Amino acid sequence: MQSKETFSCVRERVCAQEERFFSPYATRSSQTQGRAREEKRCDFRTDFQRDRDRIIYSNSFKRLKNKTQVFFAPEGDHYVTRLTHTLDVSQIARSIARSLALNEDLAEAIALGHDLGHTPFGHVGERVLAKLAEKGFFHNEQSLRVVDCIEKDGRGLNLTYEVRDGILEHKSSGNPKTLEGQAVSLADRIAYINHDIEDAIRAGILKETDLPKNAVAVLGHETKTRINTAITDIYQTSYDQNFVRMSDEVMAATNELRKFMFERVYELANKSIQERSERMLTQMFEYFTKNVDKLPARYLRLLDRDGKERVVCDYLSGMTDRYAIGVFESLFIPSTFSIGGLHS
Repeated sequence: MQSKETFSCVRERVCAQEERFFSPYATRSSQTQGRAREEKRCDFRTDFQRDRDRIIYSNSFKRLKNKTQVFFAPEGDHYVTRLTHTLDVSQIARSIARSLALNEDLAEAIALGHDLGHTPFGHVGERVLAKLAEKGFFHNEQSLRVVDCIEKDGRGLNLTYEVRDGILEHKSSGNPKTLEGQAVSLADRIAYINHDIEDAIRAGILKETDLPKNAVAVLGHETKTRINTAITDIYQTSYDQNFVRMSDEVMAATNELRKFMFERVYELANKSIQERSERMLTQMFEYFTKNVDKLPARYLRLLDRDGKERVVCDYLSGMTDRYAIGVFESLFIPSTFSIGGLHS
């Protein structure tokens, strides 16, 4: 049986390799600002590797497979879900980090955690809760709340400062403190734009020839080409620099494609589920704010500290699409008419 000292050498060897091969602007695992609650370090994993593992094994991560990305309950097995989107972001972020000699483990952990707080029914659900909650609702803030306050029966995952910062700041309007966080922010946009295009074509909403010609001329005609163009451009623009960004030309083409998707796809997809999801979430929000004792016990523990409105948002945003429909039916549809029933 190997000794603990042997295992400890594994972590030390990883940290030594980082010192040898990382960019001077990369985040070293040995230089993390640490956790809110101090812990004994793992014998053979770095802190960022531990964060990645904690996120993968969390309940919130498992539920992403049944949360809408864009298309709600599509017919077909190949549409993107919130989980497959998250895996796309992780893969692209790792590719960017590897090319720039950044910390792949940190980038992966941020990417895997960036959407843990997303609502059921995609961005429609986020809009509904933002309107209902007096203090608003933003999925990036909720993702941080999930890892800080909700997972592990309220104890949270106790992640490192760098991973928490990347999760909070991953939106295009954010300002990640690490280059790895900046890589994830770009990877998020690259992933959702390109794979949502594939889904829209699969759904018959778009044809490849509908895409804006200027953007396609810069980025490419196929998904794999556009992703490769973006990653290559980030490398050429950012290598050996204290930032991670696209060139002006590629960023402009990416933003043009994003604007096109909002106008031609996202608004249409949102309208298809807007009325149903808004009705379900609104009625459940009102019900649980008036009947907080009906919340699961793990949420009741947060009431005194955070208030019922925030805790109800915690419960609703944590639901998968199917679970939300099941809860709604159990509360508001007589059992003789229910076609679903409550899912556990």
